[in-house]
Amino acid sequence: MLRHDGRVRFTKGHGTGNDFVILSDPDGRLELTPDLVAALCDRRRGIGGDGLLRVVRTAHHPEAAALASAADWFMDYWNSDGSLAEMCGNGVRVFVRYLHAEGLAEAGAAGLPVATRSGVVRAVPRGEEISVDMGRPRSRGRATATLGALELPGAAVDCGNPHLVCALPTGLELSALDLSVPPGYPAEVFPNGVNVEFVTADPEPVDGADLHVRMRVHERGSGETLSCGSGALAVAWTALTDAGRSTGTVAVDLPGGRLTATCDERTCWLTGPAVLVAHGETDLGTAVPRAPLAARAVSA
Repeated sequence: MLRHDGRVRFTKGHGTGNDFVILSDPDGRLELTPDLVAALCDRRRGIGGDGLLRVVRTAHHPEAAALASAADWFMDYWNSDGSLAEMCGNGVRVFVRYLHAEGLAEAGAAGLPVATRSGVVRAVPRGEEISVDMGRPRSRGRATATLGALELPGAAVDCGNPHLVCALPTGLELSALDLSVPPGYPAEVFPNGVNVEFVTADPEPVDGADLHVRMRVHERGSGETLSCGSGALAVAWTALTDAGRSTGTVAVDLPGGRLTATCDERTCWLTGPAVLVAHGETDLGTAVPRAPLAARAVSA
């Protein structure tokens, strides 16, 4: 929350290593800009994170006010480069953990509704884990990702945000992929960018899961991350579809840990941990660094 001296309290949290800067702004008073968000998420000059979660009452955010009757709180999610995103499966679990920890909301029998740019989702805390009713993904046909010399066909999936799920061919390991540069994709299919997931099936059974897969992901606006919740759901949905199933449970292993997606005839639930790790204060007035001396204009 913004103090009179311009300082703001923040919390740092993560879901399977997908980490976020959390800013409490119930009344929507903070003036966030792409530059400010990118500076706060900078891992060397800022707090550091894959993205930023602003906690604001739905009625006090112009993009969400129409959803105020369905959810008290809006997850205003920004990628680490300062761009906006519609949905974040890990982010919404961390968002709910924060609401509970701060005494701002409690989940009833039907769960806690949270407004996002892709609509209202419902979260149910289950001890250290939180399950989120994400709705059923929508298949959007096929497309191809490029990674260096590789061309990898994949399934386009809408989980409230866009995904391209690419299964690796036999003999190519996930660890061999260079995700330091963004994968290529057809801009006409994904005009607003896309999260690209790379997947291999794991024959090792996991208790309670019908299928078991492993994945890495390059997220639009953030680069490679240790985990992507909506990406794990897209991967699980694709795995079930490829297996000729419309329902089932899929264990998805990511570099940051395991997420589980369970799809029934009505919806899909994403389940995983959500952890708050630190609290502090920062001065938003000094968060955006000045340009380096060599880059400043000088006059003779």
